[in-house]
Amino acid sequence: MDFELRAAKQKLEREQKERKEKARLKLEREKKAKQEAVRQREAIEAAQRIRRLDAAEALLKANQQMEEVSVAADGVVFYRILEAVPFQGYGDKIKLPPSCFTELSNQGALDKGPMYFQLSKVHQEGPPQTDAAEQQSHGTTHSGVLEFTANDGFVELPPHVWNNLFHADSPTVPLVEVRYVRLPKGTYAKLQPDGMGFSDVPNHKAVLETSLRQHATLSEGDVITVNHGELSYKLRVLELKPSTSVSVLETDIEVDIVGPESASERMDQYALIPLELGKVEVGTLEEGKYVYYKFSIDADIGGRIASGDANIEVKIDTENGDGDTDLYVSRHPVIFPTQHQHDWSSHDIGSKVLILSPKDQSLGAGTYSIAVFGFKGTTKYRISVGVQENSNRNVGELASSSSSVVDANSVQCHNCAHYIPSRTIALHEAYCSRHNLICKHAGCGIVLRREEAEKHVHCEKCGRASQVGELEKHMKVFHEPLHCGCGAILEKEEMVQHQSSVCPLRLVTCQFCGDMVQAGSSASDVRDRLRGLTEHESVCGSRTAPCDSCGRSVMLKEMDIHRVAVHQKN
Repeated sequence: MDFELRAAKQKLEREQKERKEKARLKLEREKKAKQEAVRQREAIEAAQRIRRLDAAEALLKANQQMEEVSVAADGVVFYRILEAVPFQGYGDKIKLPPSCFTELSNQGALDKGPMYFQLSKVHQEGPPQTDAAEQQSHGTTHSGVLEFTANDGFVELPPHVWNNLFHADSPTVPLVEVRYVRLPKGTYAKLQPDGMGFSDVPNHKAVLETSLRQHATLSEGDVITVNHGELSYKLRVLELKPSTSVSVLETDIEVDIVGPESASERMDQYALIPLELGKVEVGTLEEGKYVYYKFSIDADIGGRIASGDANIEVKIDTENGDGDTDLYVSRHPVIFPTQHQHDWSSHDIGSKVLILSPKDQSLGAGTYSIAVFGFKGTTKYRISVGVQENSNRNVGELASSSSSVVDANSVQCHNCAHYIPSRTIALHEAYCSRHNLICKHAGCGIVLRREEAEKHVHCEKCGRASQVGELEKHMKVFHEPLHCGCGAILEKEEMVQHQSSVCPLRLVTCQFCGDMVQAGSSASDVRDRLRGLTEHESVCGSRTAPCDSCGRSVMLKEMDIHRVAVHQKN
């Protein structure tokens, strides 16, 4: 009986203990659940508070940006996202849809002067760029407007704007943010050519000025393409004042052009290698390629050349027999001579010497260019330019005059036609008839050794004398048709004459801007044609400038007439 009571008591105590433990665990679970609920509620409230703060901050920032844009744009707020399409044009002026004209006109933008726009590439993947420097590196530039004729939803970009926005990674559907802005007039610009050669262009600042007339804006980081004849150069905008983006319309801007970085100097474009008189330069040239050099003649040497006391000697020695080169020389402003356009040339096989004398060309003080053309194979060569003294000129003239006097006791050889003393004429004719031959070609008459006569030939087309081994090169150089950019097809000598005086694509110096421009056709205005102005000069001379005497704005092409008619100055 006692055993049963003890067992029941132990069972009751155990059950009570279990109920207490369960109750304790339940209280702990409820306590933890309440604490977790409080933490979650606090986290939700904190997140909501952060979102409200972010929204308020974003709204405040948007309002500030809108105010800044309104102030910067002089009260005009214009913003569009348009799909970009390219069009062939010059400069930085874009084409917008007619709806943009209506919106800008309604806000009075047309009354505020020239319109400028900030163009930014819209990033369709990844987070938006917020840093200004990152935005610049990922495509931001400025432009003017050409016309409002683009289709709705599109903006048409010229190559200059397109390349500065998209570089090489053009997206499938390029979207551009177009925003109306006001820009200050530029006062200073620092530019850097992307490679060598631009500083060799005569009056290169005038060439740059002519190119900038096609632009309305400049932005730091932009790359400008400057065309000079058939050549093009790229210049990067390093620095601008008074802002990182400026207007270049109707303003005088100071321009500094710095040299290219050594790491970016490239020889894959037209560039002139300086060549000092008397110094030898070594080079290697592939077939069909050009290497250009330049040298200068000072006033002292120019005077000696003009008086006939000296000539200029251009010498090139080839170090391997398989290759062959040609020499072309021109005087500036023709800075890159070719087989089409040059003043002097030499086409001898192997090593050659080209003597520049003032007999047929205007040789004197100035800068000259040399083009070494790889005619055949890869050639290693040594080139030099020197001054050749004509100290024996008087002696040579005396010898020439004395040799022209025929001795009364001389007899003419029947074979070589030279006058020989009568006492030795029999011996001379016997020897001469066995060893010498006279070329029978009309106008030649040169006396040749019999072993040399077999190699002496004349071109069937022009009659020039040459060696048998040189005839193939002669035919290719002088008689193979050359194609001019204007459509003319001529042989070498006719092509040189054509490109120097007739071709509409030839470069001439504009008397108003100093730039080398294509001659083009005659001016459309009859009065300009009577003045002898080219098509470019007719347009360029229409720009106005203040008269030095009265300050009145006069067209450049009318300035001479104005000075004579108004100020009586010849």
